[in-house]
Amino acid sequence: MTATAERLSCADVDAVSALLPVVGGNTTVPLVDGSQVVYANLDYAASAPALEAVAARVTEVLPLYASVHRGAGYLSQVSTALYESARQTIARFVDARPDDVAIITRNTTDSLNLLAGVVPTGGRVLVLDIEHHANLLPWVHSAPGHGHQTTILPIAGTVAETLSKLRDELARQHYALLTVTGASNVTGESLPLDEVIALAHAEGTRVAIDGAQLVPHRGFSLTSSDADYIAFSGHKTYAPFGAGALVGRRDWLDTGSPYLAGGGAVRDVRTDRTIWQPAPARHEAGSPNVIGAIALAEACDQLAALPAGALHAHEDALRARLVAGLSAIDGVEIARIWPDSAPPVGVLTFTVPGHNPGLVAAYLSAEHGIGVRDGRFCAHPLLAHLGASDGAIRASVGVGTPSEAVDRLLTALTEYLADGPRSGYEIVDGCWSVVDDTRPLVEVHGLDHLAATAAAACGPALDD
Repeated sequence: MTATAERLSCADVDAVSALLPVVGGNTTVPLVDGSQVVYANLDYAASAPALEAVAARVTEVLPLYASVHRGAGYLSQVSTALYESARQTIARFVDARPDDVAIITRNTTDSLNLLAGVVPTGGRVLVLDIEHHANLLPWVHSAPGHGHQTTILPIAGTVAETLSKLRDELARQHYALLTVTGASNVTGESLPLDEVIALAHAEGTRVAIDGAQLVPHRGFSLTSSDADYIAFSGHKTYAPFGAGALVGRRDWLDTGSPYLAGGGAVRDVRTDRTIWQPAPARHEAGSPNVIGAIALAEACDQLAALPAGALHAHEDALRARLVAGLSAIDGVEIARIWPDSAPPVGVLTFTVPGHNPGLVAAYLSAEHGIGVRDGRFCAHPLLAHLGASDGAIRASVGVGTPSEAVDRLLTALTEYLADGPRSGYEIVDGCWSVVDDTRPLVEVHGLDHLAATAAAACGPALDD
């Protein structure tokens, strides 16, 4: 089927509407030709927009905000109740066991760095080479400082072969902890977690799951999976207010080194000794992000209230549409880690061989109002494994994504390969941008136009 025929057939497929309303879902953005279009957000894997219900909840509780814990004032007591209730909601969302503990963190990276500090001294840690940097660097650079040794295990060409390698390694050497992604932030794929957890537990090894992409796309159950820890982020779970969570077994968290030294984490302090609180207070020194925790809890409640299977079906329909359309465009290649992996979540990476991914992404944005991610997605070893050391392009969907966004991407890529970009592009500080881009930014204090801020917005090339 030709790309044109595929686009026409996509138009015949039933349209997919957004599953839940998100803030900014109808935001328009300027194109370089002077027109405006509704922004097609296909960058949910980086940061998902806030649910409208989450924003409403934040507005509702802001007048009640005060310092939590140990405050006699009425608003302090209300805020404490809201904060601790949010903790319970977050734990319930991942189906925590009765003796698990939920610690409010900043994000998944923060959670996994915290966990790296509580693995018993001398415990070995096993991690795969396909991980996001959030689940690689803490074990490579932080864990050794806590007396841990880390082994990075290269994956094999298939899921079956990778599981066999993992089984052999766990049997060869005792590990205190195996830490794995619940869903790749690059391809959306994962190993079968139930099998991975069973292999590890058979050898007396605990398992931590990087749930940054898994939790908002599929949900997760600590109880049914028997995983030991799950880490996830609010900014990927439709609550971008600066909170995340680490939920799991209490013993390491009760006795491990406090993540931060400061007020709230202690029972008693003298000049010659400190008595620390157990978890979760032990790892939440300082004033916590009360509003962020409440926002994350509201997002958890909203996702939990969806009809059974609705989230999965919505995302599968969008991903299938995306895969079918990209596969029909000559000159586009979809990245996969394993040919035998289970159906991925709504995250997909592709390349356009012979075309710089940064240029393609800049074109999609400037000429079609489409937001995708380009670079190496904070997963450099995996991109090298996929043969994309120079970067790739990632499209990701979520509850606020309609099928129109996917269809627009397919049309835009087809036009790009047929006719090339209509505007001129240049590299500024390592990032592709429109030459002399004078499109105005949305009216925000202190911002003028895109050309003046593009380099700062892009950040270091290839590192994201």
